[in-house]
Amino acid sequence: MAAAVTAAGGHVAIVGHPDAGLLAAVEMGADLTRIAVIPDPGTDPVEVAAVLMDGMDLVVLGLGGRSVTPTRARAVTARAQHRGCTLLATGGDWPGASLRLEARVRGYDMTVGAVPGHGRIGRVQVALRGTGRGARSRSLAG
Repeated sequence: MAAAVTAAGGHVAIVGHPDAGLLAAVEMGADLTRIAVIPDPGTDPVEVAAVLMDGMDLVVLGLGGRSVTPTRARAVTARAQHRGCTLLATGGDWPGASLRLEARVRGYDMTVGAVPGHGRIGRVQVALRGTGRGARSRSLAG
């Protein structure tokens, strides 16, 4: 998503994802000059994300296993909508999300290297489940 947004001229903030795959994003066409990375947002990553919404088109927020209260989720969601910013919360619980995606790795196809411990992942098999308000649950595997 970050690649698509920045390639179209938008700005992205990645909050609370210390291992963000910036090389992969560049390989998909991301413009790193349009991405702000805050790997350690401190004790309140939701507040950091809310402030960044003022100047970003997309904010990717890593919750680190936290749950956000419904009241706070509504307030931050309203701010995102008012600012025209998309909020993508990962790794935690965000009550009232209009769309919830769950992904589970089912397996890998690997090319084994000449030396033990070396090789390349050629394909990752993922099972996806999507649910949303007013929509039936749907699962995909591939």
